Amino acid sequence: MLAIRLIERKRDGGRIGPGEWRALLGAYVAGHVPDYQMAAFLMSVYLRGLDRDEMAALTDAMLRSGGALDLSTIAAPRIDKHSTGGVGDKVSLVLAPLVASVGIVVPMMSGRGLGHTGGTLDKLDAIPGFRSDLSLAEARAQLERIGCVMLGQTGEIAPVDKKLYALRDATATVESIPLIASSIMSKKLAEGLTGLVLDVKRGSGSFLTTLERGIELAETMIALGAAHGCPVVALLTAMDRPLGRACGNALETEEAIQALKGDGPADLMEVTYALGAEMLILGGLAPDRGSAIETLKGAVSSGAAAEKLKEIVEAQGGNPAVVDDPALLPQAEAIELFRATRRGFIAQIEPRAVGRGIIALGGGRATMEDTIDPGVGFVITVKPGDWVEAGEPIASVFARDESGLRAGAGALRDAIRIADEAEPPLALISHRVTREGVEAYAS
Repeated sequence: MLAIRLIERKRDGGRIGPGEWRALLGAYVAGHVPDYQMAAFLMSVYLRGLDRDEMAALTDAMLRSGGALDLSTIAAPRIDKHSTGGVGDKVSLVLAPLVASVGIVVPMMSGRGLGHTGGTLDKLDAIPGFRSDLSLAEARAQLERIGCVMLGQTGEIAPVDKKLYALRDATATVESIPLIASSIMSKKLAEGLTGLVLDVKRGSGSFLTTLERGIELAETMIALGAAHGCPVVALLTAMDRPLGRACGNALETEEAIQALKGDGPADLMEVTYALGAEMLILGGLAPDRGSAIETLKGAVSSGAAAEKLKEIVEAQGGNPAVVDDPALLPQAEAIELFRATRRGFIAQIEPRAVGRGIIALGGGRATMEDTIDPGVGFVITVKPGDWVEAGEPIASVFARDESGLRAGAGALRDAIRIADEAEPPLALISHRVTREGVEAYAS
């Protein structure tokens, strides 16, 4: 009767109290509330929304449904970063070892790709032997030893979130700001953080396409962090084109390795340094953005950042030699250049079309049960606004076979539009959001 009563109340615009959230989610995890009732409840939340107190109570109930990392013995600042997802977004692979190499402890919990977006865990899986399914005890020991761990959500942390997310994905209730915010923050708060930096994507390739919705999500998560004693800062970044050049798991891992050695694409490095700077400032290791970025650049040029990645890979069972020789990563069987169909400006590189192309190649998943081929994908060497000549190579397709090459070329024809004129793309980093408010980001 509890579920029916709460469904009716939320359907009619009423509020759910903290004790009721705990009872509902506890009953759901225990199997006393069936999926069809929880699906109806989620839809009522999607349509009616939640106020700030309800979101805080939901987040707390999800957090308390499992265990947490106890990092109280670690004196150093413990900062993580979360991205709302995109195409070509391999920032976490660069950022975690980079900031760890300069003194931030990084307990980074990531997810897998779903739909058109990629996932950090899938990229890490491309490294031979790498384990992301660590227990909380293993994660804590690694953080004490080397200051960084990159793991997936275990059954110990917010177990109700895993069930709810799968149900949201099957019931078209993913794009709800209260549900997104509570899902993210319940997991991040379980990491024992002293601060969190958010990369909130905006543009056609993001889940929340408009600036207004992105800011709303950022402000919501900042408020949830404040309610639980965790300071949060958010940057609004562009996802109206893929980030970097590589799109696909092994290809993105290789690009991340090159970035840690000082050879990363300019847009990838700008976003990485901006997020890293916020992490250093939150952790009290830099007084301002300029000095923080100089510190991060120094860790790249000295080789410390790449060495930290080696430590992480070796600690988690992977082959650290991939950092010196990325050819050890999975390789595609067939590779073909993709050429411009006409002369003109690159007017658009649509991220969703690129992401769907990776799925068509076998490198992404439509459902969480799908297996993926880590070696396939694209390397796109142009950006919106570039001028190209007809027949000029502008991308490469990495596929399993000839049919994959044809599918990949078709996806790029859909994704890349060449025209006589091109509108300027979104600013790569447009806004910074804190508890004090929203400000334009000055590059």
